[in-house]
Amino acid sequence: MSNLAELIAAAGPDLAAHANPRPGPDRFVSSGDESRAYVLEAVYEAYLLHYGEPRAFVGMDADLRLLAGDALYAQALARLAEVGDLEAVAELADLISLCAWAESAERRDLVEALWEASARRLLGGAGRGARAEVAERLARDRA
Repeated sequence: MSNLAELIAAAGPDLAAHANPRPGPDRFVSSGDESRAYVLEAVYEAYLLHYGEPRAFVGMDADLRLLAGDALYAQALARLAEVGDLEAVAELADLISLCAWAESAERRDLVEALWEASARRLLGGAGRGARAEVAERLARDRA
């Protein structure tokens, strides 16, 4: 089962009416840590519910999209906290807040780089993460 299909199944009956029967492929795939890949996929879907076009859910008004996105953020972070993966919780908290900042500051040019930095750190164990990525890019902008 794909992470998106699992995410739809875990979303519960309130969102079942909005499930997309063909959500497309997962964005994040891991050969080692499927739990982190699932959580990263859930956080990405939450981001899309807030700011873009979600893949797993359709036909929601803006208020329901916001609430559903918040629910997915909470579900993802809780899943990591249950297993004690505090490093991943911290990285995703940075990613969520930095993406929200980038959207509000009209710095959408940073968003993709933030996702890639977090994915490298969480799924490959390499990389500095979203916080270091945005700091480096902002420093370059000031230079």
